[in-house]
Amino acid sequence: MKQLLQNVKTGKSTVEDVPIPLPHEGQALVKVEASLVSAGTERMVVEFAEKSLVGKARSRPDLVKQVLDKARREGIVPTVQAAFNRLDQPMALGYSSAGTIVALGKNMQGLKVGQRVACAGGGFAVHAEYNVVPRNLLTPLPKNVDFESAAFTTLGAIAMHGFRLAESQISETVAIIGMGLLGLLTAQIASAAGCKVLGIDIDPRRIALASSLGLQAVRRDQAVDAAQAFTANRGFDVILICADTSSNDPVELAGTIARDRARVVATGAVGLTFPRKVYYEKEISFINSRSYGPGRYDSSYEENGNDYPIGYVRWTEGRNFQAVVDLMANGKLKVLPLITHRFPIEKATTAYEVITGKKKEPFLGVLLTYPERVETLESSKVVRLNIPTFQPSNVVTLGVLGAGLFANAVLLPAVKKAGDIELIGIASAGGLHAQHAGKKFGFQYAASSDDEILNDPNINTVAILTRHDSHADLVVKALKAGKHVFVEKPLAINAVQLSVIGRQLKANSQSLLTVGFNRRFAPLAQQLHASLAARQEPLHVHYRINAGYIPLNHWTQDPEIGGGRIIGEACHFIDFITFLVGAPPVSVNAHALPDGGKYREDNVSMTFTFPDGSIGVVDYLANGDKSFPKERVEVFCGGMVSVLDDFVSLQTIRDGRKKEERGTQNKGHVAEWKAFAKVIREGGEPPIPYEQLIGVTRSTFAAVESLRTNQTIRM
Repeated sequence: MKQLLQNVKTGKSTVEDVPIPLPHEGQALVKVEASLVSAGTERMVVEFAEKSLVGKARSRPDLVKQVLDKARREGIVPTVQAAFNRLDQPMALGYSSAGTIVALGKNMQGLKVGQRVACAGGGFAVHAEYNVVPRNLLTPLPKNVDFESAAFTTLGAIAMHGFRLAESQISETVAIIGMGLLGLLTAQIASAAGCKVLGIDIDPRRIALASSLGLQAVRRDQAVDAAQAFTANRGFDVILICADTSSNDPVELAGTIARDRARVVATGAVGLTFPRKVYYEKEISFINSRSYGPGRYDSSYEENGNDYPIGYVRWTEGRNFQAVVDLMANGKLKVLPLITHRFPIEKATTAYEVITGKKKEPFLGVLLTYPERVETLESSKVVRLNIPTFQPSNVVTLGVLGAGLFANAVLLPAVKKAGDIELIGIASAGGLHAQHAGKKFGFQYAASSDDEILNDPNINTVAILTRHDSHADLVVKALKAGKHVFVEKPLAINAVQLSVIGRQLKANSQSLLTVGFNRRFAPLAQQLHASLAARQEPLHVHYRINAGYIPLNHWTQDPEIGGGRIIGEACHFIDFITFLVGAPPVSVNAHALPDGGKYREDNVSMTFTFPDGSIGVVDYLANGDKSFPKERVEVFCGGMVSVLDDFVSLQTIRDGRKKEERGTQNKGHVAEWKAFAKVIREGGEPPIPYEQLIGVTRSTFAAVESLRTNQTIRM
């Protein structure tokens, strides 16, 4: 399918062929007929992308600080590589479209194939021939609402939510500052609600368009006098700011034309330096409107389909979508006269030349249209990339599931550097990131279906780089298919999943399994391990991690998706101690700082004991400063002390003498893949013993149990 993409690194907008995405549970696949280009949000994204690196840095000093902090912790070279990898990720543009449902995932009661719908949401209702959209971001369309009108639904909901925040009453006077697309929609909504509306704009053409829609509007230089006449010198009850400017003039004008204790709501992006005197004297209330309504930015609502009870939240974003569609159906919200440009998806980049002013022509509503194509969904799940390949004997032929930031920035570059691995296919849920990574790293094809990879007879090895909750199921499927499996940590997020993997490993003994516990393969880690080879005493190992804060609504914090930070990330550090000792833990006792509503079991001290009497302490902390180095390992044993600092330096102190090794940060990703591929080609023992893979994973579950029961748990 065709999709419009933005490269933030180069600033280039392109239309690419990407695999058609697949709907998962709670989602629908929609064949798009029309999508609306946002002259506000999307223009800002494109203009940011087109800036030089210096320009980007000046406009986002917050991101510059993050990069500098990372450079202090990890060094300049890896930081620059990580920053450029993040910038190089393709960005899907668009957030408002309309089309017809062609496929449904599970639990989509009330919707059906063939149903006409409006679609909403960044990352979902994008400029592409097919959209995968969650149920709460879908709105059924009445027969008399055409697709072009329905493509305005999301923007209409932004106008609707701003109007609702003002709590306007019938016959109240309402001023709309800015009569662009958002302002014209807002004015029509306010008029439909029985308010007396006056529009204000600097462009006489927009004033004329407002008049043609039956709305009253005046020029900015006439606004103060017109306001006095319109409100009988009382001032406006409500002022809705829909302008798009960095100037403070809209908020200053709003204060001037407002009545005593009026309400001002900003839905547009405007300067927010307030004239204190007028806002203070009139005691004006000001609200900055946040998008489409309650539910926005709540993944439980938008992605998981959990609605808010109507008795408590009358107007969610989904119910705002429906209200906008109803106004269209009743002829009270007219959007077709607002359309100035239509471009087929193949010429979508021209639309951005219009909204960014490269084409010197007036515009308002800019639509992308999608012509009929003769193609089946099955044939379009895969995009052939025509990359030349080699066919050496006994080669590792790799298929990859997941193409997110970690895959692009860390894992796939490591695979390329490891060498002698043939890249066959890569799949991602939406297809977009698979297509980008496939081109970037030289895969033969990109797909949107895991089954394309798992069932490909030309693939003998599968790398699983998806979200944590899918790891165990995909491991089992890959093993059943006779593939060798590399799975990024964690191996599983609960004991049931781990048990199923264990049984499948026994059933498929010819398939090799390893987990992305890369740190044990790092050069300095190998040196540390070698220095302990002849030890006669147990170890004491202290591993301190300055993990950094992650918000509670991040997917890694969800126990059903990410497993939480102990299971999802602390497994790395438990494995490292297991590597040094040579056996998995036999018991754990865990304690945590109070969460206080800010954390979720991610300021934890865990003490593990091992079969030979060794003790390992993992202090995993999210409450520190991220500019401080992330990881430090201290090992005490037999008169020797070793200190591994962030995989940059290793100090060994013995008999009063200190030896130090230093280098650039290397956490072992390349060596990990070399070891894994070597065993596949030549045979031998797994690069990480299975009892350690299973034991480390089991110990993370035990650590969580210890934390919650306040008891020592034995494995």
